[in-house]
Amino acid sequence: MNSSEGSSPRGRQWSADALLLLVTLIWGSTFVLIKRSVAQFPVYAFLSLRFSLAVLVLALLFRRRLRNLNRSTAGAGLLIGLFLFSGYAFQTVGLRYTSASKAGFITGLSVVMVPILSAMLLRRRPEPLAILGVILATAGLALLTLGRDLTPARGDLIVFGCAVSFALHITAVSKYAPHTDALALTILQVGAVAILSTVASLLTERWPQPIPVSIYLAAAFTGVLATALAFAIQNSVQRFSTPTHTALIFAAEPVFAAVFGYLLADERLTRSGVVGCVLILLGMVVAELRPDFKTAKGKGESE
Repeated sequence: MNSSEGSSPRGRQWSADALLLLVTLIWGSTFVLIKRSVAQFPVYAFLSLRFSLAVLVLALLFRRRLRNLNRSTAGAGLLIGLFLFSGYAFQTVGLRYTSASKAGFITGLSVVMVPILSAMLLRRRPEPLAILGVILATAGLALLTLGRDLTPARGDLIVFGCAVSFALHITAVSKYAPHTDALALTILQVGAVAILSTVASLLTERWPQPIPVSIYLAAAFTGVLATALAFAIQNSVQRFSTPTHTALIFAAEPVFAAVFGYLLADERLTRSGVVGCVLILLGMVVAELRPDFKTAKGKGESE
């Protein structure tokens, strides 16, 4: 990231947003693979394999970053990891009692919560165009993921806890990443999820024996790309963006999931789904068209 330090604030922010969009694309591309994997293998066990492999890769590549680990960085990494694991846990349990489409929309509501949490916890005021982008993206999420059945389900409130957890995760990364070693922070948070997933699996699930080769391959792909690489990028570049921008970019995940679902699983989008994708992308573009960008140390959405 040293090359971006000498560029303009707006240039750094655009570069950061582009890399965060790449992370979102990676997450969206794994949706079909993960869905197929957890259909034949326990959820927490799969998460345990995925995050354990990810932390192993990160530790082997960047173990020197842990030498100067201090109590502040350790605490931040464990807290961020707890938020991340909570998001996966709430989502997994909630899906037992509500539909996948409603769970997808409720999870996507984190895009609304991030500006609120940022204002409350970080004292960062979202800019007007960012708020407009949030409104457009939320409407798009509704069209993309919600079906005709809008009646409350038992798991809706549980999945709402997932949205809160992911919003807290984004907000916490914005708070701590600029003041810590980003890669050490990544190792700690991924390690925390690996440990918590393993404990949850041992307490609630039975691991099939032998473990299918396809599960190992899926865990390797998602562990290296969608976990180790993705969270390393997020922790490294989110300091150059804002919490609200990050949430808006992550709102594109169901768009990429829909595209890869069409390409890999022949899943079709409805007309409202297509309109929803357009609104999400429009919300991201609107948020980028700010006349005068302020960095995290300036006015607007800043500390």
